[in-house]
Amino acid sequence: MKLHHSKTFAGSAALLIGAAVLLSGCSSSTPTTTSPSATTAPSSMAPSSMAPSSPVAGTPDLKTAESAKGTIVVDGKGMSLYFFTKDTKDTKVSACTGECLAAWPIAVASSETPVIEGVTGKVGTITSPDGKLQLTLNGMPLYYFAQDTKPGDILGQDVKEVWYLAAPDGSMIE
Repeated sequence: MKLHHSKTFAGSAALLIGAAVLLSGCSSSTPTTTSPSATTAPSSMAPSSMAPSSPVAGTPDLKTAESAKGTIVVDGKGMSLYFFTKDTKDTKVSACTGECLAAWPIAVASSETPVIEGVTGKVGTITSPDGKLQLTLNGMPLYYFAQDTKPGDILGQDVKEVWYLAAPDGSMIE
């Protein structure tokens, strides 16, 4: 009897060791997953901490708002958008680079097909040097002014006579 009990014990021990090896192998071969929110960067990594981020799902990329200069184009959060006269119409590259972008962060689109409300000009995108989709209106890139800190601010209007608010039809408000 003693012999039978030893064989059963040895068989059980071998079975437990085998199961432990299999289980440890499973845990190391199972890929780890990370939630999208942990790996997804914010939609706007603009150089200025005051730069608004891209609109959240369900809000337009571009819409209109009333200002002291008339009806203007704003983002989904109501932040004013500007044209830079040194940009070339239908450009694929922004003329605002380096330090310019610290003061004039790009307006980032939520997708290649921007969502608009009330804007009648032709809306599109170009790819920024860092791979983001920069909004364009009538072929001209759009920017924020870092000193505009709340919806309705239009402090960037006519800065250095090269920055102008965007009108809904895609013209510059001079």
